[in-house]
Amino acid sequence: MRASIFVFLFTLGVVFGGVLQNSLSDEFINKINSLGTTWTAGRNFDANTPRSHIKALLGVKPRLGKVLPVKREKLGAENLPESFDSREKWPACASLKVVRDQSTCGSCWAFGAVEAISDRICIHSGGKFQVSISANDLLSCCGFDCGNGCQGGFPDAAWKYWVENGIASGGLYGSNDGCQSYVFAPCEHHTTGSLSPCGESQPTPECTRKCDNSTLNYNDELHFGESAYFVDSHEDSIKAEIYNNGPVEASFDVYEDFMHYKSGVYQHVIGGYEGGHAVKIIGWGLEDDIPYWLVANSWNEDWGEKGYFKMLRGSDECSFEDSIVAGIPKL
Repeated sequence: MRASIFVFLFTLGVVFGGVLQNSLSDEFINKINSLGTTWTAGRNFDANTPRSHIKALLGVKPRLGKVLPVKREKLGAENLPESFDSREKWPACASLKVVRDQSTCGSCWAFGAVEAISDRICIHSGGKFQVSISANDLLSCCGFDCGNGCQGGFPDAAWKYWVENGIASGGLYGSNDGCQSYVFAPCEHHTTGSLSPCGESQPTPECTRKCDNSTLNYNDELHFGESAYFVDSHEDSIKAEIYNNGPVEASFDVYEDFMHYKSGVYQHVIGGYEGGHAVKIIGWGLEDDIPYWLVANSWNEDWGEKGYFKMLRGSDECSFEDSIVAGIPKL
């Protein structure tokens, strides 16, 4: 039954795969919902949102080849649960429950990395070390090797930088959490919510290698990785990696329909390619017999399912399973 559903939905994607005239229009949203797919669309972004703002949120640059080794985490499929949520296995780790906001900067590549790294430091220390790793420090100080800051970067290079150079502690904008907080304030990307409008995309912050709080020493606040790697793209290998070691960073191809995700298990059905995006996978499950990955986005809690979404699992939807990155912290 499930296989026939996928074939039917793939056919819909082929038939309706062209770009509609205005991908933020009510017509576009209604078209998605008329197809009877596995998810529900609704308005997240105002119909007049500049295309440049949408593009600026998608900060994963294309790359040829891989700069990290590939690891296959071993755990028999029979030992993996049907559903899993990292927040439930490691409830003491506060970072697992935080949805960040990349604001007006194409820093998703950095956010996906520091979010998963923060979680893994807590998980691998048995909850002893609760730290937020600074998106700002990674974004501003990992230069050419990582890409181009707010204009996009490479998730694998972010993890490599963590191993070789370390990343300072630091939390959300204005939080005074750790060494270096994010410099861009949360903003209202969406049609609902109480935040200020986002405005134009911002330039990459300057790398300072110092802490906001003068009582903290930057070098003392650096956290390093023991290893960094791509995770083998086999579904069970990805699940085993998350189950054993914690959340991972995924990058994938974003199409126009994704911007309207509200609930259900996302798969691309209509609209053109928009760019590459990076997110954090925290678990998996089934919804109406449809397998999904449970994913945290970085567009604040007003988007999707309170900042989260479910991505179709097991078929490399939108190349989602092809570029999973992770690592082990040095404690």
